Amino acid sequence: MTVALAQRNPGGRRPPLQMKITKQARRGAKQLFRSCLVNGLLDENRVRQVVQQVIAQKPRGYLAILSHFQRLVRLDVARRTAGIESAIQLPENLRTGAQTNLARRYGPGLNVSFAQNPDLIGGLRVQVGSDVYDGSIRARLAALAESF
Repeated sequence: MTVALAQRNPGGRRPPLQMKITKQARRGAKQLFRSCLVNGLLDENRVRQVVQQVIAQKPRGYLAILSHFQRLVRLDVARRTAGIESAIQLPENLRTGAQTNLARRYGPGLNVSFAQNPDLIGGLRVQVGSDVYDGSIRARLAALAESF
């Protein structure tokens, strides 16, 4: 795991400078992250408090700790966010059914958002974190075109 730091050079560009995160910083970030969990869900207020405390105390390697902590929080938020796209507006009974099935599969605390995307032609496209379930006609047509 590396953290990109920006450094100006005479040409005005910012080439990434790589800094390795130590095991100790990673371990500290994980401990902080676990302290922000309440009943398995991330507590936003605890995250703010933890960040403020680390900034105030400035322990050794605190930038690396905060960087890894930010990554853990970002991954958890993505894991708890579901996006459902459909070609048309979904009726309420399909919306609640989809939310129920996703909550059963991914657990409680899932934030679900619905969006219309006419490019799908038909079907659904569901994304939860890095998991993507694409049952759209557009995806099937693309797979069919790829097979030729």
